[in-house]
Amino acid sequence: MKTTVLLIRHGKTEWNNFGKIQGCQDIDLTEEGLLQADALKERLKDGFDCIYSSPLIRANKTAKILADYNQKELHLEDELKEVNYGDWQGLTYKEIEENYPELYHKWHNGLEECPISGGELSIGNAALRAKKCILNIVSKNKGSTIAIVAHGGIIKAALIGIFSLGFNMYHKIAMDNTSITKLVFDTDLKPFLITLNDTCHLNE
Repeated sequence: MKTTVLLIRHGKTEWNNFGKIQGCQDIDLTEEGLLQADALKERLKDGFDCIYSSPLIRANKTAKILADYNQKELHLEDELKEVNYGDWQGLTYKEIEENYPELYHKWHNGLEECPISGGELSIGNAALRAKKCILNIVSKNKGSTIAIVAHGGIIKAALIGIFSLGFNMYHKIAMDNTSITKLVFDTDLKPFLITLNDTCHLNE
């Protein structure tokens, strides 16, 4: 019995446009983000059995559009929140590099589990959280197709945790707004990566 997981990043926000680290800050969708979610709902029509989401508004609102359109109950899961970037939330990558040069170097190059100033403390911690959460959702919904709406950072952290990837991969995986990353788990919960960062619905 195979279980399919669709890892979906939320629609675009203003902070995405400005290149700011959002982390656990509750930033709303832009009009473009809402249009992206509308395109996604058409793409996923009748395409999943259940849906889970981060409670942060940008993910929650994206997920609600999908859930309502497919008449599914939306389950909110705190452990799907974005990586808590602590002191870096609200800053651009350039500002982080200028103000935290040593820590930024380690984070950007995947050293020491990608340390963060405050918050989650490292991508390593986020990877453990995300992996545990997703495997728990899969265990409760075996044989189903599960939509999980979350955030670019925590989805990449989840992939690192689930597939035991090197932490330098965090900065080498593209994760665009409303992209779909498809995983399949076999009966022993062994994971397989089927598609990564699929945004073909935005080209139609």
